[in-house]
Amino acid sequence: MKPGHTGFRHLVHSTRYSFKGLRAAYRYESAFRQEIGLCLVLIPLAWWIGEEPVEWILLVGSCLLVLIVELLNTAVESVVDRIGPERHKLSGRAKDIGSAAVMLALIIAGLTWGLLVWDKFLG
Repeated sequence: MKPGHTGFRHLVHSTRYSFKGLRAAYRYESAFRQEIGLCLVLIPLAWWIGEEPVEWILLVGSCLLVLIVELLNTAVESVVDRIGPERHKLSGRAKDIGSAAVMLALIIAGLTWGLLVWDKFLG
């Protein structure tokens, strides 16, 4: 972005770059596509499962958290891959840490959905 972009023009350019990033993640990352598919199923279910606004935002927010962390993990992996194809312990560590972050986000989502579904149907 050019240094002169401010205000509304900056917002337009930033939004364009954000959508470009979403498209790239969807195009090149199968995990992101799978998580998008899961969110497309779960988010409408959140309207039915969540009886209170807080429950709804927990359900939807946990889905979005997974997508956010996956995007950040993809960004880390892209930067590491850009550096070079040779194996390096720091490159491997960075990728492993990004993967661990995605796993924790998935655990949070699973616990959130599991507990709220349990409470609604079995509690």
